[in-house]
Amino acid sequence: MVRIDDLGLFTRSAALGSFTAAALEADLLPGQVAAAIKRLERELDVRLFARTTRSLRLTAEGEQYLPTAHSVLEALKQGKENLRGENTPLRGVLQVAAPSDLGRNVLLPWLSEFRRQHPQLTLRLVLSDQIADLFRDPVDVAIRYGSNADANYVALPLAPGNRRVLVASPQYIERHGQPSTPQELSAHPCLLYLQNGRVFDKWSLGEQTIQVSGPLFSDDADVVRRWAVEGEGIACKSWLDVSADVKAGRLVVLLPDHPGSASPLSMVCPHRKQISPAVSQLYTWLSSQFSALERV
Repeated sequence: MVRIDDLGLFTRSAALGSFTAAALEADLLPGQVAAAIKRLERELDVRLFARTTRSLRLTAEGEQYLPTAHSVLEALKQGKENLRGENTPLRGVLQVAAPSDLGRNVLLPWLSEFRRQHPQLTLRLVLSDQIADLFRDPVDVAIRYGSNADANYVALPLAPGNRRVLVASPQYIERHGQPSTPQELSAHPCLLYLQNGRVFDKWSLGEQTIQVSGPLFSDDADVVRRWAVEGEGIACKSWLDVSADVKAGRLVVLLPDHPGSASPLSMVCPHRKQISPAVSQLYTWLSSQFSALERV
C-alpha cells in the first residue's frame, strides 16, 4: 500500500530536484528520503526518478504520476480542513511568495501581525523578483503584480487600481532638477531592474513609452527603491512600493500628469481547491490592508 508520507517526499523531491533538499525540508536524513522513494517505486512497479551522482530528474513515468500524487495530497489536506470547520484555529504551514520590495517593506509587518492572530499557524515567506512556479516551487500562494491572464491560475485581486509612478528624492531634485516632460528623462540617470526576466528600461507614461538608461542596475527592485531614496536617480516603481516614502517626504512623485502603467496586485494560487481557510483568511486580511494604501 502506498504511504502518504512517501507521496509527500516524492512531490517535494520532484519540486526541489534533490533528495538532500527534500530531506532538509522534512528534517530527515537523505537516506530516509531515498528509502521512501524506493518503497514507492516498488509499490508502483515503476522507476520515478533517473538518478546520477550529480542530478535527479523525473522519468516519463514519474512525470505522469506527479499530478496524481499532488491530487491525492491536496484531497487529503482539503478533507482535513473541512473537518475542522470555519471557527477552528488555523494550523499547519502557509507558504507565501512575494516580490522583494513589497515583501520587505509592506507585507512583512502585515504578515507578522496575521501570524500573531493565528499562533498555531506556521508562516513561510519567500521573497524574489522572479515569478514563482506554483506547481513546482514550495509555495501555496504568490503575491504578484500584473494582469495574471494565465487561465491556469486563480487570481484574487488585492489592489486592482495600483499604478506605477516616477519618483526621485528631494536631494536629487535639488541637485539635478526634475523633468517637465517624459522626453526629458533621457537627460537623467534612471534606475533599472529586472521585470519578468528583462531589464525594465521602457517606461509607459500616459500614452507614451520612453526608452530610458542609467548607470545603476540591480536584479533586486528593493535596491532600486533605496537608490532612489539616496538620491542616485529617478525610478519608476509601483505606488504600493513607494507610498510610504512619498508620504514621509523621502521621495517625490514626478510628472503626475503622465500616469504610469497599470500594475494591479493579486494573490495567485493554482486552483480554487487550494483556497484553504488559511489562504482565505490571509486574503481577507491583506485586502483590508491594501485598500488603505491604494492611491486616491
